[in-house]
Amino acid sequence: MTHQFFRAAFAAALLFGAPVLGANAAQAAGDPARGKAAFQAQCAICHATVPGKTLVGPSLAGVAGRAAGKGASFAYSPALAKAGFKWDAAHLDLWLTAPAKLVPGNRMPYAGMANAAQRGDVVAYLGTLK
Repeated sequence: MTHQFFRAAFAAALLFGAPVLGANAAQAAGDPARGKAAFQAQCAICHATVPGKTLVGPSLAGVAGRAAGKGASFAYSPALAKAGFKWDAAHLDLWLTAPAKLVPGNRMPYAGMANAAQRGDVVAYLGTLK
């Protein structure tokens, strides 16, 4: 295993806390720089990373650790508002895999990101957003 892997895993643990310890290797080893590029290509059309800036979807600034379906200046679907979890690495990975499967009835029209390594990169990037 490389030094970069251990550094990324440690950073992810600091960002997300204990739930990362059970996450898969792609999540723990995600690269925030690659994640930012993937986010810009697939997510930025609907989501801002600036606090309080709403596009089609809510701002994802500070999403790590935030309660799902909660946040100022966005009208979340009733299904997401009742989801009852916080956005940690495991939930972000499940959401990026298949939002409709994680929270049936949510309004996000996204089929999902099939590539586990790419999801890990995006999860790592989202963890850097304050």
